[in-house]
Amino acid sequence: MPHLDNDVKLDFQDVLIRPKRSELSSRSEVSLQRTFKFRNSKRELSGVPVIAANMDTVGTFEMASTLAKSELFTAIHKHYTVDQWEQFAQNQPETLSRVAVSSGSSEADFEKLQKILAAVPQLQIICLDVANGYSDNFALFVRRVRNVYPNHVILAGNVVTGEIVDELIRSGADVVKVGIGPGSVCTTRKKTGVGYPQLSAVLECADAAHGLGGHIISDGGCTCPGDVAKAFGAGADFVMLGGMLAGHEESGGETIEVDGKKYKTFYGMSSATAMEKYHGGVAEYRASEGKTIQMPYRGPVQQTISDVLGGLRSACTYTGSAKIKELPRRTTFIRVSRQLNEIFSGREV
Repeated sequence: MPHLDNDVKLDFQDVLIRPKRSELSSRSEVSLQRTFKFRNSKRELSGVPVIAANMDTVGTFEMASTLAKSELFTAIHKHYTVDQWEQFAQNQPETLSRVAVSSGSSEADFEKLQKILAAVPQLQIICLDVANGYSDNFALFVRRVRNVYPNHVILAGNVVTGEIVDELIRSGADVVKVGIGPGSVCTTRKKTGVGYPQLSAVLECADAAHGLGGHIISDGGCTCPGDVAKAFGAGADFVMLGGMLAGHEESGGETIEVDGKKYKTFYGMSSATAMEKYHGGVAEYRASEGKTIQMPYRGPVQQTISDVLGGLRSACTYTGSAKIKELPRRTTFIRVSRQLNEIFSGREV
């Protein structure tokens, strides 16, 4: 018989952060830097824990170069060649500490990952990315990569429940990506009926990960800086952004002009557009689980970065958090009318 979980599950749009008394007098007093010591690799990593998603319209070398200047990270999409990686490493060696090389879980993916890491040994972060992290084969793949690369930081996902976060961390992941279906160009929830409200997923998965000394990434669902603050307040160690970083000069995607206005193509990596581009079309046994949109061209990404980081600093001052690490301890969420919150946040209702 089907099981019904009657517990309330919440998305970013369902809550606001309640302000608290603060001793901070200026946003400039807030530090967004964090230093992580990872459970399995034993490696330390420092920086601002915001990551560009490993989509070919977002996780580009150009994006990585710009984000690294502000000490942010980029998960590079998996469709660059080994030669392109070598050229990037020669031109941008100082950026390599803030990028992750991405891989799927097939044998061909593993072989390509090995070639890239052999060609660019400075890379120390691996992002193992699949749409469904609940497959037993994926946990085995994470274990395999950990055995071959014991000292690399491994990001793995995506999942939305604590028990699989536990399994992936015990299999060798340092950081688990959390999120199924919340992305702006993801249609998994519509096509499959599968998903989990992102705020609740982050709260529950962070609790599971931190109990083991692991970490999580909130991946998807952020449409404004306030959502990023909510993700950190819910316990995310990192927040991964896709749509918020799309449409910029550094983003991938075709640039087109309509009636004198510039647009850039943005699509999900399970969309028909992506599958046509990389696999010759949508396989007959599956459906497209992403959509393609034309985003107004937004110019250089630096203004968006400043907007996100400024919003985070402001959220910290409202809660009295001198460091971003303190935000979860000082965050109290209040439930609100989703319709009113969407109006106040500038979302479409």
